[in-house]
Amino acid sequence: GRGDFFVSGSNAAAVAQVEAWEAWPHAKLVLTGPEGAGKTHLAHVWAAQSGAEIVPAATLSEEDVQRLAGLPALAVEDADAIAGDRETETHLFHLHNALSNRGAPILFTARHAPARWGLTLPDLDSRLRQAGLARLDPPDDALLSALLLKLADDRALRLTPAILGHVIPRMERAFAAAQAFVERLDALSMAAKRPPRLTDAKAVLAELQADMSRSRHET
Repeated sequence: GRGDFFVSGSNAAAVAQVEAWEAWPHAKLVLTGPEGAGKTHLAHVWAAQSGAEIVPAATLSEEDVQRLAGLPALAVEDADAIAGDRETETHLFHLHNALSNRGAPILFTARHAPARWGLTLPDLDSRLRQAGLARLDPPDDALLSALLLKLADDRALRLTPAILGHVIPRMERAFAAAQAFVERLDALSMAAKRPPRLTDAKAVLAELQADMSRSRHET
């Protein structure tokens, strides 16, 4: 919900653009940002405000076009993922036109602006380039701190100032990394049957960094 979406310097401009949805150019906006920057969360916030339904672009079908065409608003997630899939691009094109003809707002989420997607359908490409652009940057220190505290509070897990002070400068700037850290620290705390200590946080952080390094090496 909107109350759970912490606004900081890394996302304030994008949040303001999304919340000004009634003034979007051509009634559409492309929300970009790296994985884990909060695009899905903000899309859900907007859907609650606008009455939109949220659909993943990759699963769009002809039946979806007919079912969704009359909605008051629509959010299409990971729209850049369909680039090169002519059939799905065509479904999105028809769905876009059906809503745009009525002035119904559409929010698209993607990693990058449409110019970098590599769409093969020229008409879809040109229409998406007309959309406004908003970008979510990776979490800054203030947002990462608020996120860690919120995730920990949901688990009744206490993060001390010492833990936060050590972890925040060293953690990957991603929501998924913060969630993984809290989950592992909570599991360790429960196994030890005591509140987490700074040494526990250091151990969990080292594990996550090793996992990330191993994943990059395998890729």
